Amino acid sequence: MCGIVGYIGQPSLLDQHSSLDVLMEGLKRLEYRGYDSAGVAVVTDGAVEHRKKAGKLANLTAELESRPVPVASVGIGHTRWATHGGPTDLNAHPHLADGDQLSVIHNGIIENFAELKKELLANGVAFRSETDTEVAAALLGHIYRHEGGQDLTKSMQLVSQRLEGAFTLLAVHADHPDRVVASRKNSPLVVGLGEGENFLGSDVSGFIDFTRRAVELEQDQVVTITADSVEITDFFGNPAQGKEFTVDWDASAAEKGGFASFMEKEIHDQPAAVADTLLGRSDVDGNLILDELRIDEDELRNIRKIIVLACGTSSYAGMVAKYAIERWCRIPVEVELSHEFRYRDPIIDANTLIVSISQSGETMDTLMAVRYAKEQGARTVSICNTNGSTIPRESDAVLYTHAGPEIAVASTKAFLAQITAAYLLGLYLAQLTKKLYREEIKDILSDLADIPAKVQQILDNADSIKELARSMAEASSVLFLGRNVGYPVALEGALKLKELAYIHAEGFAAGELKHGPIALIDEGQPVFVVVPSPMDRHSLHAKVVSNIQEVRARGAKTIVVAEAGDETVRDYAEQVFYVPETQPMLMPLLTTVPLQIFACELATAKGYDVDQPRNLAKSVTVE
Repeated sequence: MCGIVGYIGQPSLLDQHSSLDVLMEGLKRLEYRGYDSAGVAVVTDGAVEHRKKAGKLANLTAELESRPVPVASVGIGHTRWATHGGPTDLNAHPHLADGDQLSVIHNGIIENFAELKKELLANGVAFRSETDTEVAAALLGHIYRHEGGQDLTKSMQLVSQRLEGAFTLLAVHADHPDRVVASRKNSPLVVGLGEGENFLGSDVSGFIDFTRRAVELEQDQVVTITADSVEITDFFGNPAQGKEFTVDWDASAAEKGGFASFMEKEIHDQPAAVADTLLGRSDVDGNLILDELRIDEDELRNIRKIIVLACGTSSYAGMVAKYAIERWCRIPVEVELSHEFRYRDPIIDANTLIVSISQSGETMDTLMAVRYAKEQGARTVSICNTNGSTIPRESDAVLYTHAGPEIAVASTKAFLAQITAAYLLGLYLAQLTKKLYREEIKDILSDLADIPAKVQQILDNADSIKELARSMAEASSVLFLGRNVGYPVALEGALKLKELAYIHAEGFAAGELKHGPIALIDEGQPVFVVVPSPMDRHSLHAKVVSNIQEVRARGAKTIVVAEAGDETVRDYAEQVFYVPETQPMLMPLLTTVPLQIFACELATAKGYDVDQPRNLAKSVTVE
């Protein structure tokens, strides 16, 4: 995820603000979308001037103070969350092409960049970075000179037809100082409408300081803005329309995208986080293509044991991975807390695959455990959300999630993205070992592709669980029960409540109740129960319904999360929250969401800062 902003205004507005003023203010608002590097480009006096620096936006600010750019009325700006290529000055955006007369910024992933780069190299084009974005810029420059008639809008249309993947592209050219041209496919872009000026942004926070009038673009559209006009077409030049709307929140909320907290925003980011993690990782025939997983296929086929290393929320993602990988691959999987792993003399050899899970890639406990495992001869794979961080660099291979920067300390969207990546790893191993038929893998991937829309459906119907949370603001203890893949969901639900609301919360395997924890049940005790699908082949549904009856008989207030259409649980619950149907193994991607919403809303009702809970840090960098 990256932050993008574009601007063009009439020269008469320069007394109020230049393009650079608009760009820098927009980038401040958008920095939550990426903070690996930042850059700007402006067009003035028949040339493109650009500045870019690795690191946070403050580094770019310092660069601009030491090397100012000319005052201009048109420009583009970018704050990066690195995907292709590490966070360096050279890999930072904007990227230049066409003799440095063209400047391009980009959000997304160009899936066919390697093929295009090979073609451009054959045509004598040179490259300065490791990014897929520079390939798109070079292609735009080449087409501008040879096919597009030096028309920037037409050239962008032609480029957009050739690019595969997800992208938002913004471009300015020294030949056209009166316009900014942009394109979007599977990546966000909105237009801001002003008087004698117009804006572009990844979201409206990029220009909220200057206008509240906006236009939402549809998929596969190209937009050209001038100071006085907005022209929208499809990729083939046919006229198109956008949907105009008015932003009903002020600039103070902009950095959170209009949400009250980063956590609330990140809960709502989850459909995109899952979709982006799936993007580009299978072909039309249902074959998984994990280009980042650079371990010899024969070595992976010879794996006899998998150990998942993680801490906190990531360890619960690992528990979900255990259920999925063992079922799909028939390989035994252990889940270890990273900080305990190397101190118990674990049994590891060359046929052991270590899978580490870390949002930041800097978790010291996990890093030390990975180093220990490598010393013992194991192969290591990292599931991580932060490009270029230490754990992926020191692992043999990496499977990046693409959840975008997660700012709230308590993890939400990274958790769902980690589970999604773990599913991809499990299916890939099943593909290599032929433990699943191709059609079985294709069916699971199809169901995974449906998950983002189903998560959105839960988010769109969250009022009742928010109301319940507010009514329970004075609760002193909440219990969570689940079985099979519902068990780690129960653990995660309890952890979120502990982290955010500072109240006692525990998650249990539902079958464990009668072995001791049922003694905790008292009159009025709130108990969340994650109920398996009635279609689950292990017949766990009936057993969990019995568990509900056990605690209810002892006075518990039972709150059930169940699959849509499961009417059998209504008679045993004070309240039921339904999630859409999916394969039982994929249910954690849905059943987790109501528990996140509940914890966030309850803590908010108590007046706590859900983004920065007391005593916690986002990345634990000490062991």
